[in-house]
Order: sequence, then structure tokens, then C-alpha cells
Amino acid sequence: MRISWRLSHLTSSFDSSLQKPRERKQGLLPPPSLPSKSNSFSSLELCFTSMAASTTNLSPLASHLSKPITNKPPFYLVPQTLLNPLYFPLKPLFRTHKPHCTVSSKNPIADFFPANKPNPEPSFIPSFTDDDKPREECGVVGIFGDPEASRLCYLALHALQHRGQEGAGIVAVNNNVLQSVTGVGLVSDVFNETKLSQLPGEMAIGHVRYSTAGSSMLKNVQPFVAGYRFGSVGVAHNGNLVNYRTLRATLEDNGSIFNTSSDTEVVLHLIAISKARPFFLRIVDACEKLEGAYSMVFVTEDKLVAVRDPYGFRPLVMGRRTNGAVVFASETCALDLIEATYEREVNPGEVLVVDKKDGVQSLCLLPHPEPKQCIFEHIYFALPNSVVFGRSVYESRHVFGEILATEAPVDCDVVIAVPDSGVVAALGYAAKAGVPFQQGLIRSHYVGRTFIEPSQKIRDFGVKLKLSPVRGVLEGKRVVVVDDSIVRGTTSSKIVRLIKEAGAKEVHMRIASPPIIGSCYYGVDTPSAEELISNRMSVEEIREFIGCDSLAFLPFNSLQKMLASDSQKFCYACFSGKYPVMPKEVKVKKVGDFLDDGLNGPMDSIDGGWVTGPKNIDVEKEIDPLYQQSKI
Repeated sequence: MRISWRLSHLTSSFDSSLQKPRERKQGLLPPPSLPSKSNSFSSLELCFTSMAASTTNLSPLASHLSKPITNKPPFYLVPQTLLNPLYFPLKPLFRTHKPHCTVSSKNPIADFFPANKPNPEPSFIPSFTDDDKPREECGVVGIFGDPEASRLCYLALHALQHRGQEGAGIVAVNNNVLQSVTGVGLVSDVFNETKLSQLPGEMAIGHVRYSTAGSSMLKNVQPFVAGYRFGSVGVAHNGNLVNYRTLRATLEDNGSIFNTSSDTEVVLHLIAISKARPFFLRIVDACEKLEGAYSMVFVTEDKLVAVRDPYGFRPLVMGRRTNGAVVFASETCALDLIEATYEREVNPGEVLVVDKKDGVQSLCLLPHPEPKQCIFEHIYFALPNSVVFGRSVYESRHVFGEILATEAPVDCDVVIAVPDSGVVAALGYAAKAGVPFQQGLIRSHYVGRTFIEPSQKIRDFGVKLKLSPVRGVLEGKRVVVVDDSIVRGTTSSKIVRLIKEAGAKEVHMRIASPPIIGSCYYGVDTPSAEELISNRMSVEEIREFIGCDSLAFLPFNSLQKMLASDSQKFCYACFSGKYPVMPKEVKVKKVGDFLDDGLNGPMDSIDGGWVTGPKNIDVEKEIDPLYQQSKI
């Protein structure tokens, strides 16, 4: 466990390089420029929208959120107004060159103090995990204007625990000081009453993370906190940057030093070297250099900022508590737990700034491409009680099951689900087919992250440890088994064998998603394309591999038809191989984190957890065997 994480090196290398014009002129030093799609101000237009807060039981800080923004004469950052904004009405903002930040004389990061106990290397065999499932890597929370911000953040992270189980952290602001607690494990493992008492204040951000166990992953647990010349900033990030290595290499060429192997640290460096004023324009400037998926929350001494990438790959919602406190979270289930009312999504390409003076302000990043929201949020990642991308996850999965029953019917006696993610689709299948749904597989919720296996090996031990068949439901029956997806096929084959060993007469697999043929580069931890069974085998070959009597996937065309007019707003790269944002680096993260984080060697050493392509390749052909450039 670690309390208070710092990056003290963010700006020194860039400042020193700028002080050496003679060496640079002679070609001895590289230019300090960074790759940028456009000028940080010419390609965006900003609008401020006041959002009224509830007037009951306002905390001292939250009470300011109900103040309307004073009408000001219209000023523009650019000579002309950019046309056709897609999401919300634009009101221009005057840009001033006068700094709006002051240098704090206080230490921006809380003092270090030792953890209760060291974090040992794992000594047991890893327990069964859903190795046949993609894994969401992050969940984020931000709270402004509540005297118990850190405790509410803690509860919200509990609600988002399904998005990451290996690390958690909270950063709170008290008396203009950012204090941080991060650690390895579940939220309940990292935090207790003592730790939360170290996080007073009315602003907080939080993060849960997926990765594998190991002491070296601690440095990658977010939120990250950094001090720079105008104060300090904390950030929590959900997503993945496809140009991370390019940005990192450029920064390192200019002398930057990295403490982690996380792409989120790049964002802190970009903010620190930005010349934009005030702070939120530094975030805008940094985000213009990012490519890929990012839903982020930032906290400074006096502001909470939420930002979502222009494509809106990963979800981010906004809510409000009855005392006026503003809440941001990856899913609405987090709002429900802390009694915050859902207001709306953070729109793709939008930056929301919350502070004491002006309340909630909306900034619109332009241009706005067509949204490409991750369809797997509705298939697997999000909880059924969440509303994601404006749609009920429960309703989506129920309809997926109904479509399967209509387009892939089979004579059966009972419908069961692979718990927990297949349950709602199985209910939909059973309702449409007129066949009873029963719990044929019972999931154990008490399996820890490690277990000790007996010396006498047990076949399919990991699956049996977590899933127990109910013989009374299965014996002598023709069984339809509904699951949300198949990735490698290894777990599915074990489940089919488990059901048949319990006496099932027939086993028919129905998968509530199309076949996965492409790796995700936008924040989902998936295997390389070569490991994806649907990318290597036909449906019939997969059926033979997993040993079931019949197999059917949700038809891709039916999925798009079900989404109707919203169909074009979703990303289907894992099903079609069409990538909305072309990955610049031919690699995909293997399942799990890696221990060699690059701190003890050159840049290439961070590839320990990545599959990379050979040099001098055609990127468009090598990214995915079935890759086709999407038309946006």
C-alpha cells in the first residue's frame, strides 16, 4: 500500500532544453516540439453552460454551483465561428494571456508515510479468472462540493469494482493540498477508516484498475498526482492512447523521465509543458495531442475537470446529489449507490470544469467526429443496472437473448446462463423461446485471487472452483447455455464438459455477441488477433473445439438493426476489424500487466507485456488480419 505518489520531474527537462538556443541552433539538441494535430486554440471552440444545482442542503462549497454564470460580451478564440457543432450549443470564451494560476507555497502532495505492511510477491497459484473474457481496465469517479467527498468516492469505487479488481486509489483536496491513498487489491482491501480519515476535503477523484498481481504494479495504480510550476494536479484515466509510445519517445528525447509504464503519465507531462492558460486550457492543449480512448477526471487545488475523447469510446456520466455536489463516474450504478441523480453523459469531445466560482462550465472540443462508443459496454463490461450511452444495459442484453432465440432456435428443455454476465441474455432467450430459465450453474463469489491446488491434479480445477453445476437442473436435459462472448474458447470448452459430466443430454451454446475477430486498442485488455478463436476458426470448427452440440453467435447485422438509428455511433472494431482511430503502434496488450515496466532499461524494455510487429511493415495490413480502414 502506498500513500501520496509524486512526480517531481515533469518540467525540469523541458525548461532546461528551452534555455539552450545556441546548442539547438547548431543541431546538437532536438527541437522541443511535440506532435500536434493542429494549433491548440485554432481547432477548438469553447462554450460555457451554467447548470443549476439543487438549492436544498447545500454545503458551503456546493452552494456556489447554483450560481448562474454572468452574461459576458461574446469573444472568440478564433476569427470565425466553427460550423456545425454536433452536441450542444456553443458560447464562445475570451482567451486572455494573463496567467490565472498562482504558485502555491505549500507542498502540493501529502507527506509520505509507510504502509501498514509490505506488499509481498504472490506465493500461491493464481485463481481461476475469466480468461475467455476481455477485461475492462479502469473505472473513474470524481466528486466536487461534498464534505465527505472521499468517503462517497470510496463507495462509488465499490460500485465500479467490476471494472477493475487489482488496484484502487483516491486523491482528495484539503486546504489546497492534494492527498493520495493508493494500493493493490480490492477497494475494501486498500481503504479503511484510518485511510479515509487521511483524505478530508470537499473534492476527490478515484480509480479502480485491472492488471495482474505483483509488487511492481503498485507504481501504476492511479490516480496519479504531480506537482508542476503552477501547483499540482491529480488524474484518473479510463481508456488507452494509441499514440502513447510516440508521445513518450518524443518527451524522453527532450529529457523527460517517466516513473511508470502507464500511458496516463504522458498526459501529466503534456499538461506540465503546455504554455496555455488557464489550467483547463492546458488540459485542452494536452488532449489535442492524444489519439485513442480517454475518459478522465482531473483535480487541482480548486477545480474538478472531466474530459471525454471526441469519439466517446469509454463512458462517463454526470450526476448531482441533493446537496448540490457534482459527481462524475464511469457508470450510473456508481451514482445510484451514493444517491446522486443522473443528469447526462459527458458528451464526446467535451470538457466539463467545476469550481466554486462559476459552478459547472461546459467546453466543447472541435471538431466532433461521429461517436464510436464501445459496444462491449452493453455486451459485457457494464453492470445490468447501469445506463450507458443513453441506453439501459439490462434492456440491451435482454433483447440480445431474444434475437438469439428468434434467429438460432433449438429444441431444448431448459435455458441456463454462464453467470453472471450471461444471465440477462439468457432470460431474454428463455422468454422468447417459451422455455423455463433455471440456474444450472452456480457461481462462487468467495473465491479469492489465489488458491492452493492439491498435489493430485484436478481436471478443469479453476472452472470447478468458481462454477458448480446443478445436477437436478441438467441431468437428462437438452440444455441451452447462454454466454456473453467467446474469446479464446478455453473456458467455454471446460464449461461444456462440466455440464455434460453433470448428466446433460445435449448442450447448445448461444453467444450474445458476434464473433470477436479483432483486438481492442481503446482500453480493453484483449489477446492478440492470433489468440482469438473466431479469428482462426469457423463457427463449426469452434463448435467442435468446445464440444457442444450446436453453437450460434448473435448476428452482426441483427445487432446493428437492433441499435437502429444509433448503430453508426458504436465501435465494432472487435467484430469487424474496422478501427475508428488507426493504431499508430502495431501492438496489443496481452492479458495481464507486466513486471518489467521499462524503468531499468531502454524504451524497448517496456514491451515485456506487448505483442509487437516486425519493423518496416504495412501497419494497415498487420494490425489485424481482417483489418479494413473504416470510413468516418
